Amino acid sequence: MSTLSTTNVKNPSSGSNNIVLAADGSTTITTLTGTTITGTSVRGGITSGTVVASTSGTSIDFTSIPSYVKRITVMFDGVSTNGSSHLRIQIGSGSIGATGYASTNGTIGAVSVGGATGGTAGWDIITSSSSATAAGSATLAHLGSNIWVFNSLTSLLTSTNTNISAGNKTALSGTLDRVRITTVNGTDTFDAGSINILYEG
Repeated sequence: MSTLSTTNVKNPSSGSNNIVLAADGSTTITTLTGTTITGTSVRGGITSGTVVASTSGTSIDFTSIPSYVKRITVMFDGVSTNGSSHLRIQIGSGSIGATGYASTNGTIGAVSVGGATGGTAGWDIITSSSSATAAGSATLAHLGSNIWVFNSLTSLLTSTNTNISAGNKTALSGTLDRVRITTVNGTDTFDAGSINILYEG
């Protein structure tokens, strides 16, 4: 199979490029009459990040997320830490934002249902103990005007608990370009599993 590498496609009778392929994966299409499809970029499918082993360190960052991204899925596979602090997701523009989050979370167990309000420094995902092993996913979606909403559904594989959480952040300083997975206390160390993200425009 051969690959054609180009950044522009032009009709010989046109005064400008009809199709322009940008480095971020976006495509701008102009009709032969010179009318640009205003504000529309065609981007393909879902892009996967690089899987990171969550076996060391106090935080895991995914950076250089393209500016066109409107939805991000964070995936957890057997993730645990050496402490009892809950997992936390934070987002940022240029740097991680640690204020302005709102969320609630709850645990559904074999015989009980419980809930709590999350912190304002990030979106919290309940894990509850150093033996807890989390699997599942969290979705971050752009509402507009740098407002992001969040929800997650994870299972504690070492127990009968399923954890749910949802919330928002209404004052991100700019266009999102990074996501951090850490813990509420910021000091517990990852010791098992892996984490990755998917993103789409």
